[in-house]
Amino acid sequence: MKKAVILGLVAMVLLVMISWMNAPPKPHPIKFPIPKGWPQPVYDFKSNPLTEESFELGKKLFYDGRLSKDNQISCGTCHQQFAAFTTFDHPLSHGFNNQQTTRNAPALQNLAWQRNFMADGGITHLDLQPLAPITAENEMAETLENIIAKIKKDKEYANMFQAAYGDATINTQRIGKALSQFMLLMISSSSKYDKVMQGFDSFSLPEKLGYGIFQQKCASCHPAPLFTDNQYRNAGLSQDEVLKDLGRMGITNNPADSLKFKVPSLRNIALTAPYGHDGRFFALSNLFEHYRKQMVLGPTTDTLFSNRLALSNFEIGQLKAFLTTLTDSVFISDPRFSEPRMAASTLNHGH
Repeated sequence: MKKAVILGLVAMVLLVMISWMNAPPKPHPIKFPIPKGWPQPVYDFKSNPLTEESFELGKKLFYDGRLSKDNQISCGTCHQQFAAFTTFDHPLSHGFNNQQTTRNAPALQNLAWQRNFMADGGITHLDLQPLAPITAENEMAETLENIIAKIKKDKEYANMFQAAYGDATINTQRIGKALSQFMLLMISSSSKYDKVMQGFDSFSLPEKLGYGIFQQKCASCHPAPLFTDNQYRNAGLSQDEVLKDLGRMGITNNPADSLKFKVPSLRNIALTAPYGHDGRFFALSNLFEHYRKQMVLGPTTDTLFSNRLALSNFEIGQLKAFLTTLTDSVFISDPRFSEPRMAASTLNHGH
């Protein structure tokens, strides 16, 4: 009897050991790095825990042209790293069949601190955001069914989904979560401004004067450290006669939201021209001229601009000097976010 019991226990131990040996390795977790002094992110990481494997999967998807109808346009086509992940020098991005999109591509940075996405806030979760450009006829113009069918033919994807999720199932939810993981770690917090705030650098005189002017005249809409309040405001823009974009009103159907657009972050602003939701401002000089002379004061124009924005030429010069301190050269050259053929990923735990 004892011998039978012992043999049974040995068999159970062997089965457990075999099962353990055959079990797929668990993904390697990443600790989300919150820069010192920054608020807690609003993204729900419990529903999508960061791992090295999901990050790498998201990176592959981000730069894969097969997510578009002609297999040529990837997320990285319109979100270029050297331009802080916006489209360099284009007011409106170009999509499938060389069609123009209807808005300027937003810079991708510090997305874990945003609740809503797009210039009108029409998408309320980062995991869902990529589905809009992927399926839009004038952007990537593909169907989710076709994307899944295409990437299922790639054995590398099967291995990467297996490593990230424990099995090789490929579906829309997993694609969205993986893309989110790649974008969530796009944290821009290493500019000269940040070094000055941390005591490791100091402003030049024009930068210091510009910072003071910024605090007085700009910080109410663009507060540090994110340099946006993530609100929707009518900054006195006239409606484009061709695009006829009403901004937030297109989502809420509330006339009070007419021509209100999401306040963009000013981080890396020296790299992200042209400016505005439709890229109508080709340079910072155009933007400043708008605020001090050309604003349309309509019924929904933000009350902060009731008298436009009084700026002298001297103040504009100092503001430009300060805004260059928001350029994050570390972020725009970080190999973790570079297109795979340009640099191998060097993802580290916790960074």
